[in-house]
Amino acid sequence: MNDPFHSLSDNMLVAPQIGVSEIAAAKEIGVTLIINNRPDGEEPSAPQGDEIEAAAKAVGIAYISIPVTHAGFAQWQLSAMADALRANEGKILAYCRSGTRSTLLWALAQATRGMHPAEIADRAATAGYDVGSISMMIDTLAAQADADTQV
Repeated sequence: MNDPFHSLSDNMLVAPQIGVSEIAAAKEIGVTLIINNRPDGEEPSAPQGDEIEAAAKAVGIAYISIPVTHAGFAQWQLSAMADALRANEGKILAYCRSGTRSTLLWALAQATRGMHPAEIADRAATAGYDVGSISMMIDTLAAQADADTQV
């Protein structure tokens, strides 16, 4: 079986749209939280959030939804992702249509937490994703996080 999960770190995975069948595989590798970054209804034939949430909770995996449209990212989404990363002590699996929005949101959240932009880009690239389209945002958020720690 081809592994649908791409590793951004020891405790962060991203994936294209998952189905109920991937929930068991996620549980087996230690996932304790699934983050849905895909808005319901974006693709009516894809499993919707309530299906994934029910399957996740049935096997003891927490679930949250932080939907991201193609319109971009809002501060509440970055805050919600950063909070989820901070609060969860196990492995996280975030998904969207292709894994790109999940990776980009993770990258922005990591920048707000002070991760160096080059490390963010390297981790994303290793997982098969490019954060170049938001590199200026990553740089700005990382610089702001660095300045906040200097105060």
